[in-house]
Amino acid sequence: MEYKSPVYHVIPVPIEKIKPNTYNPNAVAPPEMRLLYDSIKADGYTMPIVCYYDKAEDTYIIVDGFHRYRIMLEHEDIYEREKGMLPVSVINKPLDQRMASTIRHNRARGTHDVDLMSNIVKELHDLGRSDAWISKHLGMDRDEILRLKQITGLAELFKDVKFGKAWRPVEEPGDEEELNE
Repeated sequence: MEYKSPVYHVIPVPIEKIKPNTYNPNAVAPPEMRLLYDSIKADGYTMPIVCYYDKAEDTYIIVDGFHRYRIMLEHEDIYEREKGMLPVSVINKPLDQRMASTIRHNRARGTHDVDLMSNIVKELHDLGRSDAWISKHLGMDRDEILRLKQITGLAELFKDVKFGKAWRPVEEPGDEEELNE
């Protein structure tokens, strides 16, 4: 069977059936949100919201497009013009793959909140994903992953890390005087 990208199956979904995910670290400043509103007002929705369909809850969980979703929620003129429907492209992936998709989409466009990124690294680690997996799927180098792990302050994130022997600085004559000043 030939692969066909999800964008070829865009469907209209009532905004009431769409829910944000709990892990998106992307933040958009007010000037950019105004620009996004202006863009949607002038051009309409030119890109679908990417979602995962949760059959049990009959809801669509946002993977990418939270801010486009917010524009419709916060602007009655857009809601009415679009009749409360958002264009949705559905992907069927497990949570870890959806998290990776969200990050890839965001990193290609903008910046991230460091604390929220740290939480995602922690959640992916808790889901059993290695640093190598996180690096490959989120486009981070190992140093960035290490820094994000350090921010969480959780020792469990470092349980599998092998550390070298500690070093002690060599004291030079006169160091004590500098420390006492």
